[in-house]
Amino acid sequence: MTVVQLEDVSIIRSGTTLLSSVNLTIAESERWVILGANGAGKTTLLQILAAQSHPSRGVAQLLGSRLGAVDVFELRPRIGVSSAALADQIPKGESVADVVMSAAYGVTGRWHEQYAELDRQRARQLMWQLRVENLADRTFGTLSEGERKRVQIARALMTDPELLLLDEPAAGLDLSGREALVATLGEICLDPKAPTTVLVTHHLEEIPLGITHALLLKQGRVVAAGPLSRILTSELVSYTFDLPLQISTTDGRWSARTTYRPRFS
Repeated sequence: MTVVQLEDVSIIRSGTTLLSSVNLTIAESERWVILGANGAGKTTLLQILAAQSHPSRGVAQLLGSRLGAVDVFELRPRIGVSSAALADQIPKGESVADVVMSAAYGVTGRWHEQYAELDRQRARQLMWQLRVENLADRTFGTLSEGERKRVQIARALMTDPELLLLDEPAAGLDLSGREALVATLGEICLDPKAPTTVLVTHHLEEIPLGITHALLLKQGRVVAAGPLSRILTSELVSYTFDLPLQISTTDGRWSARTTYRPRFS
């Protein structure tokens, strides 16, 4: 099954082209990473995949439905999203358990919803999987950045989505927090029952185990897209980031370092 099909998709806002003629096919069970410098168009592309934005030109099909010809309010519950923008909408006084469970109702603040026991069981299982079960009664505003990231991912999985979108899930974390989260994301990506996943990041070090494909973006255009080992080459990544880089992999984890040597006077 094809989960995402983009054909010559462009996004133009106020005369500025944010994405230009993007073609992308993502099949069921694939795990993708989108890489690029700031302003490359990564978050804009993710907004299309989340059915939050429509192409200015081209055709975008998600989960078999074409954007512009489908009720996005029916489509969005099938897509799990974790992003900084969504985190800003979560009430700081909301309990962690309610942050996760409220996703089943498509809201970011509990109102008068009556949660079923199945909802509670699902939320408990996800909080355990993301290692935040001990935080269930804490309020979202009292959590560390790493804890908030984990809660957001649990929330994104609450509706058992067919497509999971993670926008810079490790941003702002210290080394230990990043490595712990990347290990957890690896468990999700390696799980054959997990949804098709697309992760956006600036850093190769944040690519978890289980990622199968990569897309490189530069100034709104696709540099290359395909199987991870074919795309993450020193030549392609150096061109994408406008910096001479040496790409290496150890035990399935990727890293990049510059080969540039500064000149001293």
